[in-house]
Order: sequence, then C-alpha cells, then structure tokens
Amino acid sequence: MTDINLERAAGCAMCSGFGVPRKKLLYLAAATLLLAGVQAVPARSAPAQIAVAPAADTETARLNSWFNAKYEEELAFSPIARGYQGDKADFDKIDDFSDAAEDRKIEWQRRSVEEMKAKFDRAKLPEDAQLSYDLWIYRYDDAAAWAKFRRNNYYFNQMFGPHTRIPQFLMQVHKVDDPADMDAYITRIGGVAVAELQQLGSAKTNAEAGSRVPRFAYEAMIGQARALITGAPFGGEGDSPVWIDAQAKIDGLVKAGKIDRAKADAYRAAAREALLEKWLPAYQALIAWFESEVPKSDAVATGVGKNPGGKAYYDMLLVSSTTTNLTADQIHQIGLDEVARIKGEMEAIKEKVGFKGSLPDFFKYVRDDDRFYYPNTDAGRQQYIDTATAHIAYMKQQLPKYFGILPKADVIVKRVESYREVAGGAQHYYMSTPDGSRPGVFYAHLLDMKSMPIPQLEVIAYHEALPGHHMNFAIAQELTDIPNFRKFLYVNAYQEGWGLYTEKLGKGMGAYRDPYSDFGRLTTEIWRAIRLVVDTGLHSKGWTEEQAVKYFTENSAAAEGQIRSEVRRYIVMPGQATGYKIGMIKMLELRKRAEDQLGSKFDIKGFHDTILGRGQMPLDLLERRVDQWIAKQKAA
Repeated sequence: MTDINLERAAGCAMCSGFGVPRKKLLYLAAATLLLAGVQAVPARSAPAQIAVAPAADTETARLNSWFNAKYEEELAFSPIARGYQGDKADFDKIDDFSDAAEDRKIEWQRRSVEEMKAKFDRAKLPEDAQLSYDLWIYRYDDAAAWAKFRRNNYYFNQMFGPHTRIPQFLMQVHKVDDPADMDAYITRIGGVAVAELQQLGSAKTNAEAGSRVPRFAYEAMIGQARALITGAPFGGEGDSPVWIDAQAKIDGLVKAGKIDRAKADAYRAAAREALLEKWLPAYQALIAWFESEVPKSDAVATGVGKNPGGKAYYDMLLVSSTTTNLTADQIHQIGLDEVARIKGEMEAIKEKVGFKGSLPDFFKYVRDDDRFYYPNTDAGRQQYIDTATAHIAYMKQQLPKYFGILPKADVIVKRVESYREVAGGAQHYYMSTPDGSRPGVFYAHLLDMKSMPIPQLEVIAYHEALPGHHMNFAIAQELTDIPNFRKFLYVNAYQEGWGLYTEKLGKGMGAYRDPYSDFGRLTTEIWRAIRLVVDTGLHSKGWTEEQAVKYFTENSAAAEGQIRSEVRRYIVMPGQATGYKIGMIKMLELRKRAEDQLGSKFDIKGFHDTILGRGQMPLDLLERRVDQWIAKQKAA
C-alpha cells in the first residue's frame, strides 16, 4: 500500500495519504489498453510556456518566497503536519479537528489562490514556476471537493482511524531530546484526548446521516482502542503501549544527563495523571460508541453507493484518487482487461516451473503450500524482516544505474506496532524526515505469517522501500530548489502509480531471479488490477463483501487472510485503491512515448529523474512535464 497517503492521514501517510482536512485521514501495458485507458483530467491552467523574459528567474524567486510564506501560514493549521516534517513549532499541540477548523482552512486556501492570481502573471513564469502555480490551485480544488462531502466520510475505520493514527504520531514522531519536549509530550496526551472526542462527534453526526462503516470495522476498532488502554497505568497485565513509550522517553533524558531521577519521577507522575484523567475517558467514550454502533451497522458489508449521496461521493473520490476523469464503468473495464492480460503472463510462469494443472489449481498451490510461508513464530517473523532487508540492500546497489537523483535518508524494515497490527493488513511506508535524522520505514504486519506469502515479499519490499515509496517521498523532501509545499505534496495516483511502476522496473534491474518471486510480482500486479474491478464493484455496482472476496480469490494466488483484509480495506477507503493501476499505466505510457520519440537519445536516468525530481503531482501535470522533457531532449 503507500499504502500511505500521508497528507490524507494527518499530515502524513499517509499518502498517503494524512486543522487536517478529512481527506487527509485516509494512496508497459498492452498498447490497446494504453490507447483506451488513462485519460488525464484537462489541465487546470493555461498550457505550459517556456518563459523567455529576462526577469523570469526573479519572478520565480518572488513566487517561491510567497509560496514558502503561505505554506508556513498553512502549517499553523496542523501541528501534526509540522511534526511529521521534523518541525518542533507548536510541539505541545494537536490539530483542531472540528468542522469549524476545517472550514477556516478551506477558506484560507481559497483566499490564497485568489491572492496568487492577483499577484503573479502565470504567463510570465518559466515551466517549473508554472507547475508550482498549477499545483497550488490543484491542492485547493481537491480539498474543496472533499469538503463538499464531509457528511459522507468515514471518520473512524480499522485501517487508519484517528484512534490509532494520532497515538502513533505521539509515540513514533514526537521526539524527546530535552525536558521541554517531554513537557510538550505530556500536554499532547491531553490534546490526543480532545482530538479523539472531536472526531467522535463528527463520526456520530455522519452515522446519523447514513454513513456508517460495516460491522466488521466497529468490531476491529473496539479491539484496537482497548489495546491502547490495557496495561499500566490503566490496569491489566503489563504496560500499555503509550506508557512504555512515555517511560522510554523519560529514561532517555536521564541517560543523556538532561534530568535527574527526581525530575524523572515527576514526569512519570504527570504522564500517568494525563493518561488516567484525559486519555482514558476519551478512549472509553470511543469504545462505548463503537459498541453501541455494532447492532446498527451492516452485517453484510457493501460500498458507499447505498449511502445518501453515496454515488456522487464515490465519483468525486475516483477523480481525486486517479486524477483523471475516468468513470467507474471505465475503471471497472480497465481492471477486467488487465486481469485477463496478467493471467496470460501467469500461465507462462506456471508452465516454466512445470506445474501440472490449471491456473486456479496453481493459485491454490501457491496459496496453501507451507513452503511459501515462514513459520508463525518470532523466528519466522525475523526471517521475513531479514529477507526484506536483504532485497532492499540489493536494490541500493542497483539504483545508480537507473537514477541520477538518490535519497540521502536511509530506509529500514520494522514490524507494525502491536496496538495497530492487523492479520493480513497492508504493508506500508512511513516517511523519513527531510534532514534524514529519522529513516523511512517499511512496515510489515506479521501477526499472522500465513497472510505473508514469501513469493510476494520481494516485490512488496521494492514497492514500499526501494525503488518505490522511499524514493518518491524522500527525494521530494530533500529537494532544495522547489517551494516547501511541493516537498510534502501527496497525490495518490502518482505515489501509488510510482510504487507499482517500480515493481515492474525491478525485473529490468535483475530482481525476481526465482520464478516464484516473479509470480509473486504478477500476483501483486493482478492484485492492483483486481482492485479496479472490486473497488468499483463494491461502491458503484452494489457488490457485497463476499462477492468481492469471491472475485479476488478466483483471480489471484493471494493468501485468504490477505484477500479478506484487502476487501475490507476497500470498503472503508472507497476509491483509494484505484490510483495504483491507473497511475502505473500512465507512467508506462509516458515511458513508452519517450522511448519511441527519443530512440537512442532516451536516457532511463533522465526519465526517472523527470518523474521524481520535482515532487508529486497529478497525472495530467506529470504528462505535461514529461512531454516538456522529451522536447528538450529532441532539441539537445
């Protein structure tokens, strides 16, 4: 997954994917498909022009200065976004998640677009400055579209709800280097409680308006929330995750000589008090509401199309996720066509390994045979992490042959924290800091090793780490010659399209030497094609969870636990899963265009640097950028 959508997930992951608008809480084909497939949204501004005015550089500098000042204003809405960027301003605060705060943010964005248009003549700007101009407008247009469907949003779900996401921010992102940071940490414990209750109020309003997650989501969230108030200081065996974290940070200050034992004891007392008096009541309220919703929720899960205004809501989500004007029916058909194409490649591998039987028989063999799984033990889990780390190390050696720009920050592999781990949950990337002080993390759900097939391990490591999400996120953050807002712009079709593109790229880089690993690559690619079919089936065609699981099982070798978890993810995150294949198809189309038009002048490093070297962007603007690069290579 990136599978993160960082901006949608609270100033993340995510995308991923991340006050924070609700949308942040949530990211070479056959020629015939490419011709009929991805059609980008028409450009949002005037066509690009290569500026020739002598003052162009000065005007760019003036515009970038304006953008950076405005971005600082914007960050005041989200201390969480600041924290993800390694910024300690507002370090004791958590975002205001009220509807009023969201309204203020959208209005601020609207006025900023008006101000930009009044102060800067787009026609006088060079290409990259025009791109910044267009991206600033894109961000507002997308946010405004989401805001119109506020009452359709699923505020809480089992994948990335605030009940786990905000505590994860506190424990994983809030860095304690000195006593002031610990003071801020304790204050933020109360801020987490306020934020949870704000979002609980919004979730109640939406449930009454007809937007409820299915029963499975409430049942999963009850367990997730309970895990965050089980153990000391709340009661029960052991220590709770947040208490473990607080004590570790206090102990770190003692070891660093920043505080003495008396001050450490005072901090423990203050943290305990905040957890018991603020954190605990908020989580008890969440659990009580989740439990009250269970009998009201759908036992037979389906998509948002049945909800009031659900069809229009889903249409908006498809535009936002894919950054195209493709309809649900068109996306569904692209998915069906891609599933059929990839099955042909799978048949070839089945024949190569000498399997006697049909493709569905081969799916069952790869899905069920114990040889394709590590043991469901701590040793087996460590094997998984070690193997993923080895694949990433191989990629590090290959990168300079295919990329001119490389990330400075490192990337590591970790198991998902116990309080948010889900059997068969989507593996995902957690971004590094711009200065590289915090590495990027490829997170794996290792609760059930029968949901983690070995044939898929290699391809997922490439998708989530290198040359996938760590490249697209870290490189953007480390750029020094673009406005700051572009360093932290997350576009689902771009980031997930890139992740899926790099899965295929890995084959050209010498990976997948084991045919079963190559089959695993095709398993994940068909998985993303299936997403197009299943996501639109659920939310546009009225499919049930079981219909979606049946289609997925019949067309993939994915493990049963993976399939169930994936379908449930699509149900609560409508539209998001469509960005992967649509983005990949567009990037492959652009590469083929460049290869065809440039011939011997085509440079793979230059192409990849064109894709990655200016941050994320919607597919129409990416296409424009690649066309500009092709024109320059022709003229060179």
